[in-house]
Amino acid sequence: MFQLYQQKAGYKGQNFDFSNWQGHDFFGESNHALTTSEAVYSVILRLSNTVSSLPINLYHNYDVANMDVANLLKAAPNNSLHAFDFFSQLETSRDTKGNGYALIVRDQYLQPIELIPISADYVTPMINLDDQSLWYRITGRNKDATVFNSEVIHVKSLETIEGVKGISPIKVLKSTLEFDEAVQTFNLSEMNKTDSFVVQYDRTIDPEKRKAVLDDFRHFAQDNGGALFQEKGFSINQLSRDFQSSDMVNTEKITRSRIANVYNVPLSFLNESFSEGVSSNEELMTQFTQMTLLPIVKQYESEFNRKLLTDYQRQQGYYFKFNLNGLLRGNITARTAFYQMMIRNGIVTPNDVRALEDMPPDSDPMADTLFISGDLYPINMDPTQRKGVKSNDTTKVSDD
Repeated sequence: MFQLYQQKAGYKGQNFDFSNWQGHDFFGESNHALTTSEAVYSVILRLSNTVSSLPINLYHNYDVANMDVANLLKAAPNNSLHAFDFFSQLETSRDTKGNGYALIVRDQYLQPIELIPISADYVTPMINLDDQSLWYRITGRNKDATVFNSEVIHVKSLETIEGVKGISPIKVLKSTLEFDEAVQTFNLSEMNKTDSFVVQYDRTIDPEKRKAVLDDFRHFAQDNGGALFQEKGFSINQLSRDFQSSDMVNTEKITRSRIANVYNVPLSFLNESFSEGVSSNEELMTQFTQMTLLPIVKQYESEFNRKLLTDYQRQQGYYFKFNLNGLLRGNITARTAFYQMMIRNGIVTPNDVRALEDMPPDSDPMADTLFISGDLYPINMDPTQRKGVKSNDTTKVSDD
């Protein structure tokens, strides 16, 4: 009845033991790449830390809502993890194996009470050929279980229409990483080789003098240097090596470029110079947020909205959303100009700005009032009451 897409799986629920996975190392291509490639490790660490650090809230028609389900993502998804570790594990699994899984544990009222990350090695997506519905086979220590797709949070890398699993970026980079490792191994072996020399001498040199010169040179080589007097009739030349430092540098640049392309991050995040067309950190963060982070967090939001909220809650206007504004604030000058423009045009209130800057709200009622330049009156004030306004048959507003 089911069509399998993977061979391995894993499970834990209220009646299943998950403890044998805690602290367990799953060896394979992804772990090998993380421990041998500094570039892969750094880009995955950056993505994982960034996603884990983003504020996430449950909203109800644009207002923050405080519900138990929101605390699973903001505070503690289960008794063993806090929210940062939860997102870090999911994102790291997505960036290495191409898939990140978390089992949803529900109470007797079918409300989510725990979110438990599961290694991608233990999860097998399956399609029920009778109705084309998606299920997950999860392998535990005591028994296996098959759960419906609404009970598993599944974030993935690139997914094709032919399958239900994300493609592992590490597998995409396999040839690149193997080539880079081979070049480094060769160059390091060349660097570790002992210097070799060619000693030439005339056939007319008598044996005793020849032996004395060779002994002196042998001591010179064994002592790793020193003064060597070259006798007439002898010539000493060092054998050239194949090692070229420029070869390693060029290979590293190519590798970093391919890693940046696969993970869709700016090349400068891998310690390269600014990407072409990007002239400031502000533009760089805007590019990173819009081109890299936005698709990632949208996938998380879609999973949370569909599987942690009921149909009724969604219809009532509840939704999860990450706050990316902090990454787009730019420097102090840019933020100040932006906030002034938003306030002076009646778009946000002073307390809205304070919230963006993680400052407590002002208790003054005017702090929750929209203003409009003219210069800065409450937006609901009668224009005739503004300074410098004269009212005859028509009302004119001063430009001052």
